[in-house]
Amino acid sequence: MSPGRAQALQSLVAQLQLEQLEKNLFRGTSTDIGAPAVFGGQVLGQALMAAARTVDGHAAHSLHGYFLRAGDKAAPIVYDVDRIRDGASFTTRRVVAIQHGEPIFHMSASFHRREEGVSHQCAMPEAPPPEDLTPRAGPRVRVEGPIEFRYVDPRDPVTAGPRPPHSQLWLRTADVLPDDPLLHQAMLAYASDYSFMGVAMQPHGLAFQQPGVQGVSLDHAMWFHRDFRCDDWLLYDADSPSAEHARGFCRGALFDRAGRLVASVAQEGLIRVRR
Repeated sequence: MSPGRAQALQSLVAQLQLEQLEKNLFRGTSTDIGAPAVFGGQVLGQALMAAARTVDGHAAHSLHGYFLRAGDKAAPIVYDVDRIRDGASFTTRRVVAIQHGEPIFHMSASFHRREEGVSHQCAMPEAPPPEDLTPRAGPRVRVEGPIEFRYVDPRDPVTAGPRPPHSQLWLRTADVLPDDPLLHQAMLAYASDYSFMGVAMQPHGLAFQQPGVQGVSLDHAMWFHRDFRCDDWLLYDADSPSAEHARGFCRGALFDRAGRLVASVAQEGLIRVRR
């Protein structure tokens, strides 16, 4: 692991911790990863951390967020947490991310007290192990980033041309993380937004890097099914079943190396082509 990657991960871990301003108010900073605005995964991770800082004895099991405005990379983000409900089994929080006096993102998150119950899952799809694949940076992302990616079919998105709306990649953090389950959830929320919406562009031969192509995340939903570590390899299997009216829909499943389904993701994004 390069010193640059280690430093990038340490910086991200620090960003996810947030500064507490008041009982329900938190402040975070941003890192420029090469995207035109604040990276959506960063806001997801920080919003989840802010919500969880107001919860005791329950673990996050789902989040649903909407991106409202492009974030300013040079300005701090204030996270205002609304304690909607504290229940014996489930606790609900609503978070609004604010910059320059306006909301840029809002999210609902639900937390569940661990309990035993029925269990089943879908089978992990076939994929080559990460050791057989070459490391590669995500789109619009610096090579020395905090997350290591290994794509199963590493094509150049600009020149690849149309291809099926399906993607597989392995991901993990660039170094070992502390033994804090919430931090691993926030880190996975951060990583889950990388290259996700690009899957909906693949059948049309489009890519973020092409002139005239506008791609913006509209929402992001995530469900945490089982315990996991984000510093160990996770397979991200994603597809896009539909695109219509300038909106592309994507869904993804994350499996650990033992084949356990640890999380599911869904997102709709705006895709515009200016000829």
